[in-house]
Amino acid sequence: MHENFLAENQSIAAVAIDYQHGDCEPVHSHRCSQLIHALSGVVQVSTPLGVWMVPSGRGVWLPAHVSHSLRFIGGVQARTLFVDPLARADLPSQCQVVQVSPLLRELILASFHLPVQYTPGGRDERITELILDELRLLPILPLHLPQATDPQLVALCQQICSNLSATWELEEIAGTLGISARTLSRRFQRETGLRFSDWLRRAKILAAMNALAMGQTVLEVALELGYDSPSAFSAMFRRTLGVSPSEYINPAIRPMLTTR
Repeated sequence: MHENFLAENQSIAAVAIDYQHGDCEPVHSHRCSQLIHALSGVVQVSTPLGVWMVPSGRGVWLPAHVSHSLRFIGGVQARTLFVDPLARADLPSQCQVVQVSPLLRELILASFHLPVQYTPGGRDERITELILDELRLLPILPLHLPQATDPQLVALCQQICSNLSATWELEEIAGTLGISARTLSRRFQRETGLRFSDWLRRAKILAAMNALAMGQTVLEVALELGYDSPSAFSAMFRRTLGVSPSEYINPAIRPMLTTR
């Protein structure tokens, strides 16, 4: 699927689609860039470069021509902006999970009423230009799990993600691979852009978000991820995202996620 949702000379177009838990979209791409804004549930976006987890109230930016697949966790109300990649020279050039400000949220809703053709200098053009301004300033959230390309590290990452409750120590892993911990650390950071400990914590955060969205309790998630207590898990969750698991689960008490 390589669709273009924009009419000729159109800068942005809005699409609203609701998904059931477990729905998926297979690998596809678009000629235009897009911002997928999740009003509810969680969207998992997978590309050749990694996995992005998008909690409710947040969004994911996907540049044009990036192949990706989508998986929906919980009931997801998705509001997507398709954007002409040439509308602004400084639109984001990489995939990223982003904070969606209250202003941008309202602008996205307003964009559903924009005509394909509008009078220059009028309200519709000003809304479009303000949306493009906001897209240039999207705050990035640390909800991306980069993938390695080295076959040995790919296998290691898959093994870790399939058993996140285990104790993964760099020295022990390096020993099983027949290399030094220092060599493994350098290779891991070169391949993923993250230190091993940061990558492991990121993997646990994304798994926790998935499990919490599916209705598991904080205690269940903490034990599944190998934490001795819910308080230790909650401390890690808050340290990384700036909110507690309870605040993440309950939008009524949840402040904005912060970049850590």
